[in-house]
Amino acid sequence: MGSKNKLKRFRENETFANVIQPNRDEVISNTFQLKGKWNSEYFKNENPIVLELGCGKGEYSVALGEKFPEKNFVGVDIKGARFWRGAKTAVENGISNVAFLRTQIELIDKLFAEGEVSEIWITFPDPQIKYKRTKHRMTNMEFLARYKKILASDGIVHLKTDSEFMHGYTLGLLHGQGHEVLYANHNIYRNEGAPEEVTGIQTFYESHYLEQDKPITYIRFKIK
Repeated sequence: MGSKNKLKRFRENETFANVIQPNRDEVISNTFQLKGKWNSEYFKNENPIVLELGCGKGEYSVALGEKFPEKNFVGVDIKGARFWRGAKTAVENGISNVAFLRTQIELIDKLFAEGEVSEIWITFPDPQIKYKRTKHRMTNMEFLARYKKILASDGIVHLKTDSEFMHGYTLGLLHGQGHEVLYANHNIYRNEGAPEEVTGIQTFYESHYLEQDKPITYIRFKIK
């Protein structure tokens, strides 16, 4: 993506009411105004809040918002020029239950209050296969601890990935730490019983993986 195109998208994001871009100082100092008030101040309802972490182009967040109008969705990514597409689509289609938050995932517990989130989706994260990159895996112990802080007591996490490594690593960690695995499937398009919201929504890259006959895996779990 050219720098001019990127700047154009950044400028357009600033005009979208569904894009929230707090500065780092605001987040670190715990003065982010929507923390604990996403329902009352932003969505103006009491519907459950669902996050998509590392939302990329925002396709999944938008599709979930369309499929579940009784829930509120927030796509989270540090790359605003990337989720511009999802934000623009939501604006153009009048999808009012989807927002986009530009921030680092490491700061997520500073942007949502304890118990404020009902579900988290992690869709096709970088598996960070090298051992020295373990700290960046989005299902490692540190990240799970952050998610637990903001999830309701019955909150659920979904992991959808094309990486067999990420699937196996996460399952092993969940079992080893005593978390509750509600459902696990190493090939959702070949095995019966996969939830419809998992198979019924596909990102651009997911479609590409399927064309290559790459299995897509899925885990649904609770953090204890």
